Amino acid sequence: MSESVFTWGAPPVKFGVGATDELGFDLRQLGIEQVLIVTDPGVAATGLPERVQGQLADAGVKAEVYDRVHVEPTDESLREAAEFARGTEWDGYLAIGGGSSIDTAKAINLLIADGHDVMEYVNRPVGEGRSPTRPLKPLVAVPTTAGTGAESTAVCILDILGLRLKSGISHPRLRPVLAVVDPRNTLTLSPEVTASAGMDIVCHALESYTARWYAGFPRKQAHERVPYCGANPISDLWAERALSLLARSFRRAVHNGDDLDARTDMLQAATFAGMGFGNAGVHIPHACGYPIAGKVREYRPEGYQVPEPLVPHGQSVAVTAPAALRFTYPAAPERHQRAAALLGGVDPDAIDSRGLPELLPQVLVQLMRDIGVPSGVAAFGYGEEDVPELVAGAMQQQRLLAVAPLEVTEEDLAGILRASLVNW
Repeated sequence: MSESVFTWGAPPVKFGVGATDELGFDLRQLGIEQVLIVTDPGVAATGLPERVQGQLADAGVKAEVYDRVHVEPTDESLREAAEFARGTEWDGYLAIGGGSSIDTAKAINLLIADGHDVMEYVNRPVGEGRSPTRPLKPLVAVPTTAGTGAESTAVCILDILGLRLKSGISHPRLRPVLAVVDPRNTLTLSPEVTASAGMDIVCHALESYTARWYAGFPRKQAHERVPYCGANPISDLWAERALSLLARSFRRAVHNGDDLDARTDMLQAATFAGMGFGNAGVHIPHACGYPIAGKVREYRPEGYQVPEPLVPHGQSVAVTAPAALRFTYPAAPERHQRAAALLGGVDPDAIDSRGLPELLPQVLVQLMRDIGVPSGVAAFGYGEEDVPELVAGAMQQQRLLAVAPLEVTEEDLAGILRASLVNW
């Protein structure tokens, strides 16, 4: 039987300039009197976590700060963070940072509450795909980048160091109970981080919008349902709105970081796209992006203060998006054309529906050039000889590839990766 049910979930959102100032009240409303603030060294250096800690103290909430989050978390960094949190009876967790901090807080919450090793929860076939059997503590997320949408989602992404591969943990209990989204917290982002994180929003919106329709999956029993259920009417609304906001403000946010209106649009787009892909799912660009990031050798991105080679997540997914969406075009031409119109800032009804498989890839490439992201997979140090290894890594992301609107073979992925070595 074909599926007839879709699921959709998102946390309550408090959005706007000054929302951060109300965290003391918000945590007390959740019954939190002792909280662990989870952040990374870069965000800690801005003074934001320390200011929040003081505000919480004024509200009667005792807070301790863990500021050693690894940018692009690893299995080892998540174990280290959980070990730090053990021994104290936290009432809840407060993540302040980008996706790395929010995902680390999700993992701490899971590992402390349920008690097993991180690899037992990682999605199959990389891990064991274990579901938590115990309730988790409340997690409040305060994003400081406009990109991952992690404040809206029930997934946690990590690098598996021993396999040199990215994967994830997915379960509805990981989703934060509240997202506090304040545009002021993104004003200090560099143009490079703004561009990379923003391309993650773009891919979230496009991949969820072009995902396999939920009714195209086999029927699931209640206990088999997963966070990624395929494109659906509710996720579509959020993806479309995110694309329109990106068209209006992405370039402005990169080239004028002090533009608060543009920063506000980008944070709304990130949260809205998270509400879309966090339920519909993502597919080929993210499946390819995981090995591209996980197998990095020497690449060090501009605008990032990191002690080791790193392909930022947004860059890793962006570079294969044009070729991937050219591949998926036959599954739903009208959706790809509408997405291109929304992201390109033109009237969707004015698009000629005849023979336009290149429209969305062209819109993407022009955007990528305008904001200065790398031109392709080769920019990270990969060549034709690396394609088989990248294909093998992408094929391990079956949770994501299952969401693609077409069946994806190894040959298909190889073609997409080769076409993505240089996009212009």
